[in-house]
Amino acid sequence: MRTIWVIAKRELGSFFDSLIAYILLILFLGFSGFFTWLFGSDIFFIGQASLQSFFNIAFWTLFFFIPALTMRLLAEEKKTGTIELLLTKAVTDREVVIGKFLSTLLLVAIALAFTLPYVVTLANIGNIDYGEIFSGYLGLLLMSAAYISIGLYASSITSNQIVAFLLALLIGLFFHMIFGVLANNNTGFIGQLLSTLSLSDHFESISRGVIDTRDLIYFLSIVCIGLFLSELSLTKRNVN
Repeated sequence: MRTIWVIAKRELGSFFDSLIAYILLILFLGFSGFFTWLFGSDIFFIGQASLQSFFNIAFWTLFFFIPALTMRLLAEEKKTGTIELLLTKAVTDREVVIGKFLSTLLLVAIALAFTLPYVVTLANIGNIDYGEIFSGYLGLLLMSAAYISIGLYASSITSNQIVAFLLALLIGLFFHMIFGVLANNNTGFIGQLLSTLSLSDHFESISRGVIDTRDLIYFLSIVCIGLFLSELSLTKRNVN
């Protein structure tokens, strides 16, 4: 566990050293703040003390931002050859994968923490449902964890960061939207299966304040599968 934490801190520090973290924070807070408070279906337009508009925009913003964060995690190290140096030390493939996963999840958590003043502001102008707020943030973290694991896998199978970014977006697009669209156009078992695979359906359920065990299992399953495939990709590379 200590090794995982060392890797996570190293990667988190590299985000800030390369300005990626600052760019993410500025863009994320800019987008979320603009659409939450100023434009379209903002809080004042809706007239309700709810952060649902923020959760909706963050749902899409993080979908695009996370592949940009994960594309370099393993692809860059494979391209520069530093992955060889890392894996020759007393570090397992699993520790590398989990450490890099945690570093990106921590960065997303930091970005979400900077939006907590939204909750304070909203509490001062109306009565808010703290259970719904908690569930919304939990949903964003679970969604982020799922997409980070997908992005990490995409980064593990190529040394090209652009390819890793596009591949992560393509895989994520199925969970984010395509499965949901197909579910609406199908009935019976197929429709139910596609609906179960749709990440947006599970996110909407949690963000409304309903924490269902099935939703938690869904997100954790994607995370475990993504991390397993990433580790398997590194293992195969070592064998070759």
